[in-house]
Amino acid sequence: MAVPFRRTSKTKKNMRRTHLKKEVGALTTCKKCGATIRPHRACTKCGYYKNENVLNIEEQEATE
Repeated sequence: MAVPFRRTSKTKKNMRRTHLKKEVGALTTCKKCGATIRPHRACTKCGYYKNENVLNIEEQEATE
């Protein structure tokens, strides 16, 4: 089995891995309240998705 002759330096290793990084996901703004949300998901602030109330945020806050 082959063994590397010399150790790979930190610089060489990091140069090889420059493209291996996490990317920030896409974000949009809620049309109802203007909060920043991920696309195709209900807003966690107001509970609306495509101009329909799908989450009862106000009722949940009142019970807590």
